[in-house]
Amino acid sequence: MTANIVYEGNLRCTCTHIESGTEILTDAPRDNQGNGAAFSPTDLVATALGSCIVTTMGIKCKLMGISIDGTKLEVKKIMAADPRRISQIDVTLHMPDRHYSDKDKKILEHTALTCPVAVSLHPDLVKGITFIWQDITSVR
Repeated sequence: MTANIVYEGNLRCTCTHIESGTEILTDAPRDNQGNGAAFSPTDLVATALGSCIVTTMGIKCKLMGISIDGTKLEVKKIMAADPRRISQIDVTLHMPDRHYSDKDKKILEHTALTCPVAVSLHPDLVKGITFIWQDITSVR
């Protein structure tokens, strides 16, 4: 098992990670009858994409002997209606100033674009991934 989830009522869930015991709350968003006091389930999907991208890049960095410590990500989720769904997730990665080689950048960008969450999401969901390497921006 991965998690236990308890519906607390009023559109709130407590989600417990089995291995660590860590808990997170979810609430329905304001634009869907909720109070938006915590991540919504769709917020977690978008956040999972960003977290997976940078985690798999970190794994690759260990193998390459380089670091991306300090990388900052901005995640934006865009919803569509009829049916209500995530239509686009934009992730902007602000890479630390480490003077990565062009080869390192290419490897890390490929790693990001093929992370497990990215390849698990429906192909119709637009994934706008932008890398900001010092003064250079690369959009994928």
